[in-house]
Amino acid sequence: MDHGLGAIGYMAALLTTFSSVPQIIRVCKLKESRDISLWTTSALFAGILLWFIHGIVIGDLPVILANGVSLGLSALMLFLVVKYR
Repeated sequence: MDHGLGAIGYMAALLTTFSSVPQIIRVCKLKESRDISLWTTSALFAGILLWFIHGIVIGDLPVILANGVSLGLSALMLFLVVKYR
């Protein structure tokens, strides 16, 4: 019995997975990323990559899917930060 905790987990995954979208849109519109830390963006990318690998190792599909999407968005953000420096 999860007492609705499964829904909380899915909501958390949804929010964290797509949290970078507004920043990506902003950087694309402004074509400028000086105010975004390259170190923080790189560390976030590395952390998401490790969560993705962890999901594969333990065979947890929700972890794989959420972090797979997050990894793609994080890679895009990293690319944009470097491109518009």
